[in-house]
Amino acid sequence: MSFRTPREIVDAACQIGAAKAELNPAKELVLGFLAGAFVGFGGTLAVVVGKGSPAIAAANPGLAKLLFAAVFPVGIIMLVISGSELFTGNLALITPACLSGRARWKDLGRNWALVYLGNVLGAAFVALVLVYWSGIVNGGILGAAEVEMAEAKVAPGWGRLILRAIACNWLVGMAIWLSIAADDVVGKALGLWFPIMAFAAIGFEHSIANAYFIPLGMLNGADVTVGQFLLGNLLPVTLGNMIGGVFFVGAIYCWLYADTASR
Repeated sequence: MSFRTPREIVDAACQIGAAKAELNPAKELVLGFLAGAFVGFGGTLAVVVGKGSPAIAAANPGLAKLLFAAVFPVGIIMLVISGSELFTGNLALITPACLSGRARWKDLGRNWALVYLGNVLGAAFVALVLVYWSGIVNGGILGAAEVEMAEAKVAPGWGRLILRAIACNWLVGMAIWLSIAADDVVGKALGLWFPIMAFAAIGFEHSIANAYFIPLGMLNGADVTVGQFLLGNLLPVTLGNMIGGVFFVGAIYCWLYADTASR
């Protein structure tokens, strides 16, 4: 199984990031919606598998976390291979494209804003329409698990959430890097699976995943207000994700391996 060298990965990432920065706004929004929906599908599978057996969780909490985390990456595998736009992934891709002179900073800002909006709308759509209204996670064991998750996610405070979010998107960025290293679908899927599984099992915080999990918990009766969701979790987690993707992946690897050029 062939793979790219680190320098080749960064060069490919810059090319991909430049192409993403040139997308028109309508496509950025729609592709962002699709990616958010795929994250929601992965989240649904994780809840059904990882939270659907309370006896396992009571007897072996680590195994329950592993089951949850092991299937969650299906969402990012779908969105990367299908060519959708994920905000947290684009943080690590468009940044080196701009730093190397292959993309414009104003295009970076537009892409991030529209893709983020699309991601949140897609994740919320799956949570409300396809999961809650369909009865898949509407009360019962799974609904109670979602309530517990949502309330736990707004509890830690900004400091801890930002740190957890930095670590999360460091791993998400590396998942994107590993997928770029592979030339075949199996290699890309494996490259994505391991880091995403790791952040989900550890309990790090991902803004787009939280745009699915917390609203679904609120729909099931979680004691979480809209303000707590937006300001107590989504904002600090988004900021932390930006630091993790922009600095710890995009900027560092661009400095290490990319040949910079002015635009």
